Amino acid sequence: MDQKVDTRSRILDIAEAAVLEKGFEATSIEEIVAGAEISRGGFFYHFKDKNALARAMLERYIEAEEALYDDLFARARELNDDSLHCMLIGLKLLAEMLEDMPSGHPGCVIASTAYQDRLFDKGVRDLNRQAILGWRKRFRGMFEEISESYDTRQPVDLDALGDMVSSVVEGGLVLQRALREHNNASEQIMLFRTFLKLLFVPKT
Repeated sequence: MDQKVDTRSRILDIAEAAVLEKGFEATSIEEIVAGAEISRGGFFYHFKDKNALARAMLERYIEAEEALYDDLFARARELNDDSLHCMLIGLKLLAEMLEDMPSGHPGCVIASTAYQDRLFDKGVRDLNRQAILGWRKRFRGMFEEISESYDTRQPVDLDALGDMVSSVVEGGLVLQRALREHNNASEQIMLFRTFLKLLFVPKT
């Protein structure tokens, strides 16, 4: 049983690295099979096709991202009970984590599938959409909590503000990849952090 799990994880690791490097369309089953040192039959034992592979990659990526955010913002909450300061600390922890990656963040599976969604069935596209909506809900909830103690200098749609967290992180990763500059993502997150400090003011 453990060997089956290890083989499946190895396939997912190899596929994810290839997809983040060059996209789903350019990633072949043959190169995944060769990298994992298994037969084609071994691949199809775990995944019936590339749609099934994409779904498994997305599910694993989403689970890892949710665990990461849970951990970062739980640590932030331990450091400060204030809702705004908790958000600011969590963003700083995220920026520091990205900055500490020696080779930079490899990229986002969500973005890779979104860019090439014509390759996938409705189930994969829906899973991608649900992940993004889940992040919107997570961050909107945090901004709603902040809004209980803070006003905003200008009217703000909290759904859009929740989406902005993902936009800043993903946009920073795109810049980092395009410019080959190590700290783009962390710098964008820290700028967004500054924006939030300027946006929210204590209720009077």
